[in-house]
Amino acid sequence: MRLTLAAFASLCTLVAAVPASAAEIDWSKVDVAIGKTAAVSGDVHRYGLPRSDLHVTLDGVGVKPGFALGGWIAFQPMSDTAMMMGDLVLTESEINPVLTKLLASGVDVTAIHNHLLRASPATFYMHVGGMGDPAQLAQKVRDALAESKTPFAAPAGPAAAAPPDLGFDTAKVDEAIGFKGKNNNGVYQFGVPRSDTIKMGGMAIPAAMGGAIVINFEPTGDGKAAITGDFVALAGEVVPLLKALRSNGIEVTAVHNHMLDDEPRAFFIHFWANDEAVKLAKGLRAALDAVHVAAKG
Repeated sequence: MRLTLAAFASLCTLVAAVPASAAEIDWSKVDVAIGKTAAVSGDVHRYGLPRSDLHVTLDGVGVKPGFALGGWIAFQPMSDTAMMMGDLVLTESEINPVLTKLLASGVDVTAIHNHLLRASPATFYMHVGGMGDPAQLAQKVRDALAESKTPFAAPAGPAAAAPPDLGFDTAKVDEAIGFKGKNNNGVYQFGVPRSDTIKMGGMAIPAAMGGAIVINFEPTGDGKAAITGDFVALAGEVVPLLKALRSNGIEVTAVHNHMLDDEPRAFFIHFWANDEAVKLAKGLRAALDAVHVAAKG
């Protein structure tokens, strides 16, 4: 049975008293269906779908997959079924073939938009969702992505080594942002939680499923970095946030929604700049101060 995200909201009302349990799901079947191994955060199983096949540049910066090309799908269990959400990275010619396949299989498409400006080749981002057997949902997404060139095999290369040096002072960046970042293969990443909760169908959206503010730094030399990511903002926060970003020399590249039935309504503000890393971190902190985020970590 297909269960749309709208129907899922009604279902959650009926089963809100029933605790979700990942133990009832055979996650090895989901791994096989998507052809990946999940990263597990709490009860959320998240599968990375980076576009490592693309060679994207923006203002002379080579965009790493982990910087702005990191597609994903994630599952939050609910008894023996699961809610799925995801963000697929596609080229212009891939959008409608993938869209058609997803819709035909019963997977909801909740947004299609850009995150970057001036990127070559242009990339687009397709948000998807669904409710049902996670292995079946994973297979449907993989079948749809066969209409694209999204790679599923692990990239060839040497065994995992220590992440490369970033070339900027991460301690000062952490101090400015107010949270501790992580060096993920040469991209310095932050996941900043909001102090409140965005819900869908009465269920909180975890950080691993798109509920956190994402900030990425990619080094560009001489203590500089390019930055991108997205802020999660409520309606009354959007304009103050935009003003904070622009007053600190940070471009706003998109303002849009990712979900259809979220409560309260969440807007996602994407950004870009390439400048001295600590200076940009201070500007991002000013932007964080315009929204309700958790206390500094």
